[in-house]
Amino acid sequence: MGSKWQMERKKDPYYKRAKAEDYRSRASYKLKQIDKKYKIIKKGNTVVDLGAAPGGWSQVALEKVDEEGIVVGVDLNHIRALPNENYYRIKGDFTTPEVQGKITRVIGGKAKVIMSDASPELCGIKNLDQLRSIDLTNSVIGIADNLLEQKGNLVMKVFQGPEYKEMLDGLKRKYRQVKTTKPPSSRKKSSEMYVIAMGYKHKVKK
Repeated sequence: MGSKWQMERKKDPYYKRAKAEDYRSRASYKLKQIDKKYKIIKKGNTVVDLGAAPGGWSQVALEKVDEEGIVVGVDLNHIRALPNENYYRIKGDFTTPEVQGKITRVIGGKAKVIMSDASPELCGIKNLDQLRSIDLTNSVIGIADNLLEQKGNLVMKVFQGPEYKEMLDGLKRKYRQVKTTKPPSSRKKSSEMYVIAMGYKHKVKK
């Protein structure tokens, strides 16, 4: 499996392009394509990248915010430093209050954009994997509730399952516009989708 995956990766045009253009991940092109279509990130924005390692999405976000904005990358794994002075790294579990507190202190308030290309650790058991995916999605949505400023934007990877529609319905109550997309650079065999929620209104009281 390992050698087959390596062979497929080397033939992947986005993998080759990422190497040539000095992006850390082929996933960079997913965010590029999403942002080109929906204009999520703008110059001067404060962006929080959840599950940022190895840093491909953070690189794209830094290009968009320019020197006037800041980008904070958060991951359990080490993120290699980027040369940008306006890039901050936090190592830890972003689902914990401790790490969320660190994010708040670094950005000094609220973020304009919360983004996440994170995937749950999958075990191959469909029902369990779906539950893990739902838990991760709900964690990202909860963090956005706490950290997004009014009219802020959320971009996150999701996997379709039994809770998918309910999740979208919940977002539609909180955001002015909610879209789903599968960018061209997303592998066709992958079940991943991306949710783009724009114009955060408020946290819905239960």
